[in-house]
Amino acid sequence: MPNSPCVLVWFREDLRIGDNPALAAAAATGLPLLCVFILEDEGPRPIGGAARWRLDRALAALESDLTRYGGRLHFLRGAAETLLPQLTQAAGAAKLVFNRRYGGAERAVDARVAAALAGRVETFNSALLAEPAQLAPRSGGHFKVFTPFWRAMRDRLAHAEPRPAPQDLDFATWPQGFAQLHRAALALSPSRPDWARDFPEPHAGEAGAESRLRHFIDEKLDGYETMRDRIDCDGASKLSAHLHFGEISPRQIVAAVRGRPAEKFLIELCWREFSTHLLHARPDLPWGNFNARFDRFPYRNDPEGLEAWKRGRTGYPVVDAAMRQVWRTGFMANRARMIVASFLVKHLLIDWREGEAWFWDTLTDADAANNAVSWQWIAGSGPDAAPYFRIFNPVLQGEKFDPDGDFVRTWLPELARLPAKWIHRPFAAPADVLKAAGVTIGGNWPAPIVEHDFARRRALDAFAATTAPGA
Repeated sequence: MPNSPCVLVWFREDLRIGDNPALAAAAATGLPLLCVFILEDEGPRPIGGAARWRLDRALAALESDLTRYGGRLHFLRGAAETLLPQLTQAAGAAKLVFNRRYGGAERAVDARVAAALAGRVETFNSALLAEPAQLAPRSGGHFKVFTPFWRAMRDRLAHAEPRPAPQDLDFATWPQGFAQLHRAALALSPSRPDWARDFPEPHAGEAGAESRLRHFIDEKLDGYETMRDRIDCDGASKLSAHLHFGEISPRQIVAAVRGRPAEKFLIELCWREFSTHLLHARPDLPWGNFNARFDRFPYRNDPEGLEAWKRGRTGYPVVDAAMRQVWRTGFMANRARMIVASFLVKHLLIDWREGEAWFWDTLTDADAANNAVSWQWIAGSGPDAAPYFRIFNPVLQGEKFDPDGDFVRTWLPELARLPAKWIHRPFAAPADVLKAAGVTIGGNWPAPIVEHDFARRRALDAFAATTAPGA
C-alpha cells in the first residue's frame, strides 16, 4: 500500500521551529511532514571538531522540540543529492522544502538536489535579513566595503519581522525499509580522548537562544558599545553559535532589540550578513586571497611558531590566554580573535589560512563566511580589510582590554600571582617580582618567541615588497 502524500523538510543550519520559512511553508500545505537532517560526508567542507560537538547539542534540542509537537527528527548520513531523491520516492513526498545556503559547495549540492527533483523543490531564505540578490550597489556587482552595505541594510531593519512558530504540526511515518540512524550514530561528539569534556553547557536550541538573547538585552545591551571589546568580562552577546546553527534568526534578534539603543550591536549583526554576501560572491574566500596581490606575500614556513601559537606558548600572555580559552571552551571573544590573528599573520608571518583552519576546528561557532572574511580582514588581503600596517602590540592590547589581568589569570594559572603592572609583560618584570610570583622565564613561562619591534619591522618590509610596483 503506497504511503500517503507528505512534505519532506530538510533541516540544515536552521535548527528551529519558529521563524523557519521552509517549515512554515510545509505546514501550510496541510500535508504531514517528514523532517530529516543529513550529515553530509560529500560536498561541503567537513565541519570542524568543536562545531560538530555543538551541532550535536543543537540537533538534540530540535529533536526534543519536535517531539513536543508529536513528531520526530530523522537522521541520515551520506550524499544529500543521492539520499533525498531516494527518500522522496520511498516516502511518496509531494515536495521537498529547505532553506537556502550561500557557500559555493553548499549551493552546488542544493542545485544538484533541485535538479534531481525537478519541480518538487521549494527553497526559502531563513538565515539573512536580505539575500545577495536583494541587496547590491547601484553600480552593480556586490558590496566590497562594509559602510555602504550597512547604510543599505539599515533601511531594512525596521521591516524585519519574524514568523510566529506554528501552533500545530502533523507528521508522516518513516517509510518502511529505508534505513535511518539514531543521532548518536552520527558520532558528532568526541569519545576518547574527550577534548570537549570541559566545554560549558551551550544551552542549545530555540529555548537556549531566546534565553541568551533576553539576558543580553536585559543585562548587557546598554553597555555593549563600550564593553564589547573588554576580554576580562562577559560583554559579548554570545549569540554567534545560536545564529550559525539557526537556533535563532536575525529577524528575531532585530525585532527583540527594536526601540533600544542597539546600533553598535546591529552593526555587528550586519557584519555577519556582509560576510555571507562576500562568500556568496567569492566562494573561494576560505582559501583564496580576495586581493590577488597577496598571492605574492612572503609568508614563512614556521611549524614551531605555529604550534606555539596553537598551544598558547608564545610568551605573550593575552595571546596565550585566548588560545588556551578556545581550546578549553570552544569560544573566544571578538577582540581576542583579532589580537591572536594579528599575532599569527604579522608577528610570525604565518599564512592566514593556517589560522583560519585552526579556528574552523576549535570554535563552536565556526562559520565559513565570518571565519574567512575576518581572517582576510586582519591579513589585509580581503575586501574592506584593515590596513596592513595596523599591527597590534599584544602587550598594549592586553593592558587596554584586560587592564587588571583577570582574563590572563583565568587561563594562565602560572602567571596568576603576577601584579597587574607586569602580567602582560612578564618578560620585562624585575627578577624579585618574578621570584615572588613563582614565574621563571624560560622555565614555567616561555620567553617571547619573537620580539615585537622586530616583528613589526619585518611585517612592514614584507608588505612593502608585496605592494611595490612590479612586485
